[in-house]
Amino acid sequence: MKTQLFIGFTCMTLAAATGCQTGGGGEEANKEKGKSKDGKTVVTLSLKGSDSFFEAVEKGFEQKYPDIDLQIQEYKKGDEEWSSADFEKYIKTTNSALLSGTGADIIDLEDFPISKYVEKKLLADMKDTLDQLNKNDLHMNILDALKVNGGLYTVPPAFYPGTFVGDGDVLEKTIEVDDKSWTWEQFEEVSRKFKQQSNGRGERYALANYAPEQFLNKLVENNSTDFIDPTTRKAQFDSPLFVKNMKQIKKMYDDRILTANRAQIGSQLFYFTYFFSPLDVAEGAYRFYPNPKVLQMPHPQGHKDGSAFFVRNQLGIRANSAVKDEAQKFLAFLLSEDAQSLPRDEGFSLLKSVNDKQIGEVQKQAAGGTYKLPSGETVKTSEKPFVELRQLINTANRFVKKDNRVLSIVEEESKLFFSGQKTAEEAAKLIQNRVTTYLNE
Repeated sequence: MKTQLFIGFTCMTLAAATGCQTGGGGEEANKEKGKSKDGKTVVTLSLKGSDSFFEAVEKGFEQKYPDIDLQIQEYKKGDEEWSSADFEKYIKTTNSALLSGTGADIIDLEDFPISKYVEKKLLADMKDTLDQLNKNDLHMNILDALKVNGGLYTVPPAFYPGTFVGDGDVLEKTIEVDDKSWTWEQFEEVSRKFKQQSNGRGERYALANYAPEQFLNKLVENNSTDFIDPTTRKAQFDSPLFVKNMKQIKKMYDDRILTANRAQIGSQLFYFTYFFSPLDVAEGAYRFYPNPKVLQMPHPQGHKDGSAFFVRNQLGIRANSAVKDEAQKFLAFLLSEDAQSLPRDEGFSLLKSVNDKQIGEVQKQAAGGTYKLPSGETVKTSEKPFVELRQLINTANRFVKKDNRVLSIVEEESKLFFSGQKTAEEAAKLIQNRVTTYLNE
């Protein structure tokens, strides 16, 4: 999808509406199944913008179920630009329709407070969808991470695993990292050891190209449950843990273990990213290191084995839709091999078999010692990082749902600490107060 990505819980536009609605959101609405002119059952799918992948899925679905007419409702067409006013209108319009029971049958809820909708019984559980599929082939590690209160209420068409890519020569010969269990505290230990061993060999860093407030945001983004309770939605930025994290990060920058400056390729031990396809290993990781190592991201406290991931779409079914059975059929088709094998611009499939095939095609080239880039250039490769990529996507289990408003507040206020204008405690209190106000709007 080429539209700009907006992610957040959008509490400010939803609080008033969700606060005055009864559970079920218009239970009496749309009891009759809609019919097209040729007598087909109409199922509507609401998307934020145009998407060629969903258009292809629509075509395949209607071929398999000729008695169903899937109608995609796009809020914006093509590559139209989004403004903050556009986005706010989109949120209000979609939210109001869902609450009143007049919205689309299937809705992309990526930008919405799904847990609030679940509480008000506005969304259908996807159990019947999963029962139509081969769970052994599904990435249940992803779907389980998307569950709310034990139920699955949304499904994505694809996912994007988060990773630390490291210098394999250093990590295999001098510094040992167990990425299945390492934490952010252990990341600091490894980084300090690397810096000590690099004395006299030029400027080398554990990570480069991130200002301290940006690095803090990455930590918050990947450990969000440490700082915002997912059930009560209460902020915890004035906690000892957050203050400690801020002080640790500042010291790592003061000690030049981390740097905001651009570093020469190969002079940093790690970089972190989200993989968008298997090609990112051959076309990205090998540009940084001759022997890249793909690792899980450091884990939050108490969370072991499994990296972070995000999704671009979360499709849910309106609980009072008159065509829930047909909507379930569509989502089951979306997660089937027929749909998951369709060409897409980005993202890993929800089916293990599809990912195995795609990774295998790239890995086959790498087995020969070289990989040919689309530009015609070749890079020396090995199979090892592709084996690590398989492990990464099979164990990704920590769902990252960004709230850009929260991240913006964290970045703005933490700058006052990193620049020496406020103490860590003072900056944390400012963040806590602003985030709390936002969450209560």
